[in-house]
Amino acid sequence: MSHREVGQSPDEVFDVVDAHDVVVGRECRREIHRRGLRHRAIHIFWLRGDGRLCLQRRSYAKDNCPGLLSSSCAGHVDAGETYLRAAGRELREELGVAVSPEALQEVDYAPCHAELGNEFVRSYVVRGDHATALAAFEVDSVLWRTPAETEAWARTEPAIFATPFLHLLRRADIRRALGLTA
Repeated sequence: MSHREVGQSPDEVFDVVDAHDVVVGRECRREIHRRGLRHRAIHIFWLRGDGRLCLQRRSYAKDNCPGLLSSSCAGHVDAGETYLRAAGRELREELGVAVSPEALQEVDYAPCHAELGNEFVRSYVVRGDHATALAAFEVDSVLWRTPAETEAWARTEPAIFATPFLHLLRRADIRRALGLTA
């Protein structure tokens, strides 16, 4: 069975970064997660034309937060890859949505945190109505809620949401981008 059929490969290689997000080496996924090394990730918040936010139910085959609700799309930045390139790649791989880099609006840069899995995270918003082709090895399903409905749901049932998503949903710039603050 390939890593694409089980949700991830323990042998994928990511950049290891220091406390300032400067690359200091490379290591495989398995070792990065086992040793709690700092690395990089992206999250995408997709808002449809009707203002609803795409929530992803993560595949039950994932090694982190299986079956939990999360941002529209999330993933690691591969070794040598930029955050923006990773965002476009992950959006295509997970949801089958291809957009130009200009369509991905960076809205937040979160410092490394335990709730983020020791990841530095750049978050993007993409807007519009796009057809999807879900990658079953990554995504169980998607559902659509307004950002306000999502926030209320996360407050009343936090256990069904991935911890990194809950962390990001509290960040001021993401809240502003989703219209949750004035």
